[in-house]
Amino acid sequence: MAESRPRVAIIMGSDSDLPTMSETAKILDELGISHVMRISSAHRTPKMTAALAEGLEDAGVEVAIVGAGLAAHLPGVVASFTTLPVIGVPMGGGGLQGLDALYSIVQMPAGIPVATMSIGKHGAKNAAILAAQILALNDTAVRERLRAFRAAQTQAVEEKDLSLIHISEP
Repeated sequence: MAESRPRVAIIMGSDSDLPTMSETAKILDELGISHVMRISSAHRTPKMTAALAEGLEDAGVEVAIVGAGLAAHLPGVVASFTTLPVIGVPMGGGGLQGLDALYSIVQMPAGIPVATMSIGKHGAKNAAILAAQILALNDTAVRERLRAFRAAQTQAVEEKDLSLIHISEP
């Protein structure tokens, strides 16, 4: 049964962030967690961004995952307009290969926290898993799907290990 309201909002500043943030959506899909994806720029559409962030709770959203590059103000701006957990994903690229985005997101002032993931696709995937862990605190179905997801990861590594094991004799 599909959920009628998104539990997670995936927000990005530009459509150039879509290849990275699509990794977030894939993991949420795998875990059966409803989500919505939006593009809103902290600098180009600040009023839209504020309205979007202020409306997250009324839309049923429980966690926001926000990707941004370069100055990477978007996660902090979203966090300033909601009390929902916000997870920031720094985009790679630019002159500093995403370090500028990482530093921007991780250096939030006291009182407006943003959980910060690693740069790029790995961070986007981990953001989805962290959002699932937050939701799992009060949702046993998500908790069980998350446990199954983790068990599948373990099994995949064990199978890869077995495929490599061989004994070499002199």
